[in-house]
Amino acid sequence: MSTPRIAPPKKKWSWRSQAFRALVYQVVAVAVITLLVLYLANNTATNMRARGIQSGFDFLGGAAGFDIGESLFAFDSGEPYWRAYLVGMTNTLRVAVLGIVLTTVLGTLIGVGRFSRNALVRGLCLCYVEFFRNIPVLLQLLMWYLFFTEVLPVSTEAWHLGPLFLSKGGLNFPIPVWATGQVMAAWGLVAGLVAAWFYRGYAQARFEATGLPRSTVLAPLALALACGVAGWILGGAPMALDRPIQGEFAIENGGSLTPEFMALMLGLTVYTAAFVAEVVRGGIQSVSLGQSEAASALGLNRSQTMRLVMLPQALRVIIPPMTNQFLNLTKNSSLAVAIGYPDVVSIANTAINQTGRAVECIAIIMLVYLSTSLFTSVLMNWYNARAAITER
Repeated sequence: MSTPRIAPPKKKWSWRSQAFRALVYQVVAVAVITLLVLYLANNTATNMRARGIQSGFDFLGGAAGFDIGESLFAFDSGEPYWRAYLVGMTNTLRVAVLGIVLTTVLGTLIGVGRFSRNALVRGLCLCYVEFFRNIPVLLQLLMWYLFFTEVLPVSTEAWHLGPLFLSKGGLNFPIPVWATGQVMAAWGLVAGLVAAWFYRGYAQARFEATGLPRSTVLAPLALALACGVAGWILGGAPMALDRPIQGEFAIENGGSLTPEFMALMLGLTVYTAAFVAEVVRGGIQSVSLGQSEAASALGLNRSQTMRLVMLPQALRVIIPPMTNQFLNLTKNSSLAVAIGYPDVVSIANTAINQTGRAVECIAIIMLVYLSTSLFTSVLMNWYNARAAITER
């Protein structure tokens, strides 16, 4: 009986290998793109030198020479440009993070409202979506800005509701006087959020094991708040508040939100929430009708069916397009320059006018938005992987 011949192994680095050819093509493509970028950069630098235009990022160390009307930390005109860019970047992130949170909540509520049995609620949600998503976001920003600067009264005649003041100068509200209690409360809240995260995992595991539902929203929220209150009590439970008061020319003391920030936040939130609502509606409709019928047969009411059955299964359809809407909101925040909000684009425009370093300033803007978008994508892809249905 003859021994069967064994085919010799293919050479790993042979041109006949499809994997090897693919690797070569990729290396060549990367090399061509790199050479093209280097050529364009060298050509740009040569033309700029020929015209006497300075280049480089050395200007970031020079004094900015301008003030910034809104900042999360102190800034004056004598500080360097890099710190001014840092202020603009924090202002951009402030809008992006808060906008994403508010958009998610509002868009989800409206999307779920499209399935309400109440015809009035369904109609209002439909009108909201069709109205706000069909008006350009820039016009909506201008609309809100005109409302805050033209419709509202002046500061001396501000609308007063309890400790709140609303006027052309913005929204003024009381803030706690920072003390040890606030620090302890912040740390307690962080600890509570971590504990709530572990509790949600435990509740979901028990539900899968026993079939008995446990609260995965209210209980974790109560746990986080309880830890924050406990930290506040351990810190001495300080009650002092810095309250706004009506001054002779303006509202004094307390905290405030500028008209530019509120106009930008409202405009981006209501605009993007209309698209998020449609994403949520489409995700819920993608779940088989038999799932809701099975939930009803088990005795679950409509709220429990939506929260425990429909939305968890719809997540795998909702998350990818929801990520796109988050990215759109972050990039649309660059329109803040139209209403005078000092984001990174506004700071860059001022720097260009003063230094003439247009290429460098635009490169910084691109880097900020690229980094923010990539971080958002990585975070949402991680969550998408966790929410995906695990096949057995």
